[in-house]
Amino acid sequence: MSFELSITQLAQAAKAIEVIGNSNSPITKLVMDSRKIISPSHAAFIAIKGEHHDGHHYIEDAYKAGIHVFLIEEKSIRPTLENVCWIIVKNSVEALQNIAANHRHQFSIPVIGITGSNGKTIVKEWLNQLLADDYNIVRSPKSYNSQIGVPLSVLTIESSHTLGIFEAGISLPSEMERLQKIIDPNIGIITNIGEAHLENFIDQNSLIQEKIELFKSSKIIIANGNIPALNEALYRNKRDARILTWGSNNQCDLVIEHVSVHAQSARLDLEFLDQKFSVNIPFSDKASVENACTCVLALLHLGLDITTISERIGRLSPVSMRLQLIEGTHNSLLINDAYSSDLQSLEIALDFMKRHSGSKPTCVILSDILQSATPEHELHHRICKLLMSKNIEQFVGVGPSMIKNKNVYSQIPHSLFFETTAGLIESLKPNDYSGRIILIKGARDFKFERIVSSLQERTHETVLEIDLNAMRGNLLYFKEKLKQEVKLMVMVKAAGYGAGAKEVAELLEFNKVDYLAVAYTDEGVALRQAGISLPIMVMNAELTGHEALIKHRLEPVIFSIRSLEQFLAALSEMAVSEAFPVHLKLDTGMHRLGFSEEELPQLLEKLASIQQIRIASIFTHLVASDSPAHDDFTREQLHSFEKMCAEIDTALTYRPMRHACNTGAIQRFPEAQYNMVRLGIGLYGISAYGPEQDSLETVSTLKTSISQIKKIKIGESVGYNRSFIAKKDSTIATIPLGYADGLRRSLSNGNGSVWIDEKNCPIVGNVCMDMTMVDISETNAKEGDEVIVFGRQISLSEFAQKCETIPYEILTSISQRVKRIYLEE
Repeated sequence: MSFELSITQLAQAAKAIEVIGNSNSPITKLVMDSRKIISPSHAAFIAIKGEHHDGHHYIEDAYKAGIHVFLIEEKSIRPTLENVCWIIVKNSVEALQNIAANHRHQFSIPVIGITGSNGKTIVKEWLNQLLADDYNIVRSPKSYNSQIGVPLSVLTIESSHTLGIFEAGISLPSEMERLQKIIDPNIGIITNIGEAHLENFIDQNSLIQEKIELFKSSKIIIANGNIPALNEALYRNKRDARILTWGSNNQCDLVIEHVSVHAQSARLDLEFLDQKFSVNIPFSDKASVENACTCVLALLHLGLDITTISERIGRLSPVSMRLQLIEGTHNSLLINDAYSSDLQSLEIALDFMKRHSGSKPTCVILSDILQSATPEHELHHRICKLLMSKNIEQFVGVGPSMIKNKNVYSQIPHSLFFETTAGLIESLKPNDYSGRIILIKGARDFKFERIVSSLQERTHETVLEIDLNAMRGNLLYFKEKLKQEVKLMVMVKAAGYGAGAKEVAELLEFNKVDYLAVAYTDEGVALRQAGISLPIMVMNAELTGHEALIKHRLEPVIFSIRSLEQFLAALSEMAVSEAFPVHLKLDTGMHRLGFSEEELPQLLEKLASIQQIRIASIFTHLVASDSPAHDDFTREQLHSFEKMCAEIDTALTYRPMRHACNTGAIQRFPEAQYNMVRLGIGLYGISAYGPEQDSLETVSTLKTSISQIKKIKIGESVGYNRSFIAKKDSTIATIPLGYADGLRRSLSNGNGSVWIDEKNCPIVGNVCMDMTMVDISETNAKEGDEVIVFGRQISLSEFAQKCETIPYEILTSISQRVKRIYLEE
C-alpha cells in the first residue's frame, strides 16, 4: 500500500462515526491480520468482522505487536489498552472500501476493470505481460477480486504508476456497485458469462446486469460479441460508453475469421477496421483463444500497432496463480514462484514463506525486477527493507541490476550475487542450501525453473498436489457449522491423511484451530520438531514413547487402567511436578479403545487420589454418525457418553472439555458439539455425509504424465500375462505410475481410468509396479501430456469406489516416493 494519512484524514476517508484518542504518527499501512504486522508505528489495524471470523478477537494480539491505531465497529467491545486511538465505524469492510475509493480518486491514470465468470485473472496477467514495456502497471495481486481483495489491490496504487488493471468478482446481488466505486474503471472488460455463482441470481440476465454495473462510468467496454444476452444488456445500459466486441459475428469490431488449432499453439486469423492480420498464441485450448482475443482488442484500443501486437501475443507465458511448496534436496523446502517478479507479489510470497518456515533458516533467490518505474537504487532499497522486515537470513540476487546494487544488501548476512541464472546453477554445491526454506522468485526471462529443477528432491514425474487454499476453504466451511465457543480439534494423523502432517499443521496453526490430534507419539514429536506449538493429543501413546511424549508436551489419551498406570509411572520417573494434561476415552459402542461403563468405578477411585494429571477432555468415538440408518444407535452412544461424563464429573473438582462429533456428526448432530469437535476427512475435501460434498473443495490431485505412446494393431497384447488383447487398432500410452505408488492393481483391464486430454481413458493390461498402460485412442494426446488419476476431473470418492475401498485408504496409501507439491494462491 502506498499512502500517508493523518488520523483525521483516515477517519474521514473511512466515514468514521467517532474517533477516541489520537496518534501523531501518519498511517501508511492497513493490516487485518495480527500475524503480518510490519512497521507497527505507522500501521492501523482494521478489525474485519467476516462470515467465519471476527478480527475484533485479535485486537490485543495486534496491540502486543505494536499497533496503536484501530478501526473497529461501533457495537464491538473495546479492550482496555493504553495510548490507543480508536476509529469507530459502522461496518469495517465498508470502511476499508471507503478508504480505498478515496485513494483511487487521488490518481488520474487510466484504469482497466475486468469482470466475468471465468478468465479474469488470466486476462489481467496477460495484459500485464503485453503492456509492461509501455506502462508502469499496478494490478490485483493473484486473484484479489473480492469485497476485501479489491480495496487491498487499489490501495497499492502509487504516484509512479501509469496504468491500473484490477479484477472484480461477485457472488451476490448488489456487490458490484461497491466494487465499482473503488475501481471506477475508464476501460471495462467482461470476459464471458457462465454458470459460476448463478445460483444466487434469478437468471443469467440478472447476473449480467449485476456484472456490467462495474462499467457505470467507463468510456470503453470490451466484450465477447458471441453472447447475445450480454451484448443486448451492454447496449441497453451503455450510457456514454463505446462498446468494442470480438467474435465470429461480422458485426463485431474484431472479427475471428478462422482459428487453426495445433498441438500446443493456435493461429488466429482476424479482421479489425477492414485490416486482416494473424496472430499465433502458444496455447491451443478454447479459453486461451477467447482470452487472447480480449487482449488483442484491448491492445488495439490502446493504440498498439498490429506488428507489435502479433509479436507480443506470440510470447505470452502461462499464468501461474499459485505458489508451489516442494521438497528440496538435503532436507530443504522450495517455494516455486519462478514466473513473476515485482514488489507486490514478493511480499505475498514472503508471507507464504513465513507461514511454512517453521524452524528452518530462510533464503530468498530473487532476480532483477525488470518492469518498474521506481528508480533503480530506490527499488533495491525497498526490496532490502522488505526482506529485512521478514527476517530473511540469506539472500541471493541474480541479474545485472542486482550486481550493480549489491552493496544495498550488505545488512543481510550471507548475501550472494550472480550475473546470470546459469552462473548461479554452476556454483551450486550439494550442501549449499541444506535444511533451508528457499523462495525462488524471478522474472520469466531468467528461467528460474532451472534452479527449482536443480534443487528438487525427486525427479519422479508423478506428483500429489495439495491445494492449501481448498483445504482452508474446507476448514472455514466446518468452522461455520460450529456453535459459538465450540473448539476445533483437527486430525493430522497418518502424515495428514497423506497430505503431509507438517504442512497441514502449519496451515491449521496459522488459521487458529484449537487442537491437533495424531495417532502415535512419533507423529507428535515430528510436529514439535517442525515448530508446531498447538496442543497435540496422541490417540495411542505407546509405553516406549512416554519419555518423548512428556518431553515434547504431547497429551496422551488414557483408555484403560493399564494405560493410566503406565503413564503415571512415567511421570514419576521423570519427576514431573505439575499436573500433566491427558484425555479420557470412553467406549460407548465402537468397542475398540476406551473405558466401558462397567470400568468407571475403578477409574473414579483412581482419579480421586491422583494429583499428577489433569483431565483436559473426555471423549468418545461415534460409530456411524454419517449414516441416517444408524441414527438411533448414535443417539444411544451420545446418551451413554453424557451419563458417563456426569459420573466422572462427580469425582473431579473441575469440568473437562467434552467432545464426540467427528466430521460426519458436526452438521448432523449439532446438539452433540459439546465443548469441542474433531474434524478429520472433511478437511481434505471428502464428506462423511453425502449431501455436504458439493460444499467441499477438492484438496488432493494425483497426476503424472505420458512417458511413451505406442500404436498397436488388432490382436496384439499389452502388459504382463497378455491380459489385454486389442479388439481394434489402438493408441496406448505408458504412464510412470504403478501399484508401488498407490495405484491399485485391481484397476487393471478397464476397471479403472485416468483423465487425459479432457477424456476418460481406460487402463489396459495389468497395472505394473512402476508403470501403467492406458488407451488414448480417442484423444489427441502426445508424450509429456498431463495425466490426472484423481482430482477435480475424477473425484477421489469415485476413484476409491472403483478401487472398492474408501477415500481414507487411498489418501494414506499414496507412496512417499510420490512428490508432494503444495499450492497456494
